[in-house]
Amino acid sequence: MDTRTDLVRGRASYTADAWREAFESLSAADAAAPVGAGDLELLARSAYMLGLDEDYVAALERAHAGWLDAGDVPRAVRCAVWIGHSMLFRGHGARASGWFSLGERLLDADGRDCVERGYLLIPVWLGQMGCGDWQAGHATAAEGAAIGERFGDADLVWLARDEQGRALMNLGRLHEGLRLVDEALVVVESGALSPVVSGIVYCNTISFCHDLYDLRHVREWTDALTQWCERRPQMVAHNGLCLMHRAEVMQYGGAWPAALDEACRATGRYTRGVLNRIACGQAFYRQGEIHRLQGRPAEAEQAYREANRCGFEPQPGFALLRLAQGNGEAAAATIRRAVSEHTRELERAALLPAYVEIVLAGGDLDAAAEAARQLEAAAEHQDSEVLRAAAAYGSASTALAGGDAAAGLAAGRRAWHGWQELEVPYEAARARVLVARACRALGDDDTAALELQAARAVFAELGAGPDVARTDSLIQGGPDTDTGASGYGLSPREVEVLREVVSGASNRQIATALVISEHTVARHLQNIFGKLGVSSRTAASTFALEHGLV
Repeated sequence: MDTRTDLVRGRASYTADAWREAFESLSAADAAAPVGAGDLELLARSAYMLGLDEDYVAALERAHAGWLDAGDVPRAVRCAVWIGHSMLFRGHGARASGWFSLGERLLDADGRDCVERGYLLIPVWLGQMGCGDWQAGHATAAEGAAIGERFGDADLVWLARDEQGRALMNLGRLHEGLRLVDEALVVVESGALSPVVSGIVYCNTISFCHDLYDLRHVREWTDALTQWCERRPQMVAHNGLCLMHRAEVMQYGGAWPAALDEACRATGRYTRGVLNRIACGQAFYRQGEIHRLQGRPAEAEQAYREANRCGFEPQPGFALLRLAQGNGEAAAATIRRAVSEHTRELERAALLPAYVEIVLAGGDLDAAAEAARQLEAAAEHQDSEVLRAAAAYGSASTALAGGDAAAGLAAGRRAWHGWQELEVPYEAARARVLVARACRALGDDDTAALELQAARAVFAELGAGPDVARTDSLIQGGPDTDTGASGYGLSPREVEVLREVVSGASNRQIATALVISEHTVARHLQNIFGKLGVSSRTAASTFALEHGLV
């Protein structure tokens, strides 16, 4: 009687999305007397939603064997597919391949036409798209969707259609792909899909919209995922990814303290299960980005190192941190290496804005201009608002560094309008600084002052300390603050001292060259550091080269 009660309670709890109670009740029933294959599947799915990967696979393996004993080969194969799927995402490639192969052999021997033949296409389209063969991946996913429709299996239909949308967008058929993605959102929000598949569709869609730089869809899907998670307080499996995505969206929107809180929650509370472990590295990276932008280099470096420990390469943030610390050579070496490793256009595009900034700091105008052109090409191919704004910023930076203020102004305006439209205040403020620099170079000091004050207000509100300091140095510089020799409020003598610092001269050597005392050199250096918003000779040299001060 107790076993029967546990079974009834476990089934009811699963239906109510009370997975902790479902797992406990079904486990208790199974401990008293082994339960059937159907109840083992419920036990497995409950374990999945709780982030208990080992229990999930163990229950599915027993369900697989139970269905085979009962002569239900298709249901056994369904279990094999999900075991292989779990193994694949946990990095056990050989075991995953073995389970998929076993499923194919069992179905071939059984001979029945069943929906499981469509489920066995999942690893096929994942492999094709993982290799960048979007055409083949789309065709395979379309075949899977057709099988799902024929058997009335909504889970398979929308797993496949969601992947079709991904393939179409990568094939340049953006609007077709987005229509499928938008339809998938309506279906998953309706509750027509199982909890496991709902979570997969949510997280997969956000991930590939992110990879395609579609910030608007990332925001909308992340909001939908957040609501889905909040209605299921016992769920563990997808919460880490949800928090990580929320942190990124909040950072873009300018809510940096809230973003940091969400990223810390992801790494502190949701570390159980393969999906949450994947999210941890990205969440640590997000923490590093916010710390870096707020001027906390030690905390940023620690977060980047934790991201790397979790298997997520912390670029380009780590390279930008080195640049901010005044180590331009290390920053350049790191970002060049990272860019060289990524041959796919969209993967490189994630690194190119930082690449432009870092190589410009080192005085390599040609490399920066080429990277800006690559960004423009990626924006055109992808028709991405994010890439278009980033490309405009890169073009403005390189134009100003090359002395073309008019081109810098036009590109800076495009960058500002682009980021404004996307509601990304930090990047919009950075673009306004470029606009101000261009206006000053063109002799329009009044407009430059307005743009700088507007940008500074945004930086101050965000808590972007380093940017506030840099903007203050520009504001204090007055009408002579351009990329000329006396820019950024430096006196002629301070410019001479800075030029010597860039050449690598010591205080004694500077004093001898300029026929002044070492005490006077030290005083000039203190003034230079304050006006440029830096704290070391190396950082001052990097800033001077980046902004054309010497």
